[in-house]
Amino acid sequence: MSISIPNSFNDITDTWAPHLVASVNGQHVKIARIDGCFVFHSHPESDELFYVLTGNLTMRFEDREDIHMKAGDVYVVPKGVQHCPVADNAQIMLVEAAETINTGDAPASERTRAVNKRFHGD
Repeated sequence: MSISIPNSFNDITDTWAPHLVASVNGQHVKIARIDGCFVFHSHPESDELFYVLTGNLTMRFEDREDIHMKAGDVYVVPKGVQHCPVADNAQIMLVEAAETINTGDAPASERTRAVNKRFHGD
């Protein structure tokens, strides 16, 4: 079964909530609508790939220059690097280890969300 990523966004109204669209070799491919500031966090055991489909995304860091992204840009946050996504009405695709929690090592908060699997067959 194929999944239309653009059409899937028509059914997503919440922000900062990951939606699983595929699993590949222990990695999850997720999509999300994001807007505003997330939380500083890291993923000590895995890298995290961000692909901007629409809108703008700035990746803030504690120890390096910010990365500014627009539609079509991709960036990989290396494992263990503290980062904080800040978005301007963006739609993104993420690729990360299947067991990754969206807020990483940050304390659980209103931003911590379970992965929604409605687009995936599991």
